[in-house]
Amino acid sequence: MADLTAANTKLVQYLNEVYGVEKRLETALEAHIAMTTKTSYTKRLREHLTETKRHAREVEKRIKQLGGVAETIDAPGPSVVSDAAQAFVGGAQKAVALAQGPLHALRGTSQPEKMLKNAKTEYASESEEIAAYTALESLAGTLGDKDTQRLARAIRRDEERMRSFLEKEIPRLTSDVAKAEVPASQRGKASRRKAASARKPARAKAAAARKPARAKAASGRKPARAKAGTGRKSARGKTSAARRGGRVTAAR
Repeated sequence: MADLTAANTKLVQYLNEVYGVEKRLETALEAHIAMTTKTSYTKRLREHLTETKRHAREVEKRIKQLGGVAETIDAPGPSVVSDAAQAFVGGAQKAVALAQGPLHALRGTSQPEKMLKNAKTEYASESEEIAAYTALESLAGTLGDKDTQRLARAIRRDEERMRSFLEKEIPRLTSDVAKAEVPASQRGKASRRKAASARKPARAKAAAARKPARAKAASGRKPARAKAGTGRKSARGKTSAARRGGRVTAAR
């Protein structure tokens, strides 16, 4: 392997940091998917697992393009440790991630709570990745490496989308925990107000749908009334004319 410049050595270091996080997250996601029973949540985890594997491949490819070696440890550069040591440490990290799966399965007192705790762990992992890719993007920009900068930016956006999904999913999972573990009578007025507020849009929509029908019916009655009124006026006019004609004849 050729000697790297100081700039490429630092870039490889930062790339290896995100590479290690991606590989650990890959293992964790596989464990979490096996534990998840909520269809929409499982689907998003599978999608992100596919993204995570792609991210790792792209980062590894960029490391090689810079003349480095992909490794799953936070090292100053690719030549600091031997390939055998890298493989050993990488395997150890994967073993730790695999061991976390059974431990995560013991989380909580219900299935919804296990999924909630997993989601919180995933949220923390996404935040770590976003920070790491933000630093890599900034470093690459400072060193003039446009390719690495674009790669870091694209992956960071994927991580931000996943974190945004988890921000919305965590409250839903928390609500599922409350429903699974706390009797309805003990959930407080807030839960009842929330349920009532959820019904309001449906009622408002139904009322809005009725308004056009009422307006149409009312507009249909107006012409009929106007026509009837016109007919009565015409009849009264004819009667008055007949009376006036009768009086004129009698006077003669």
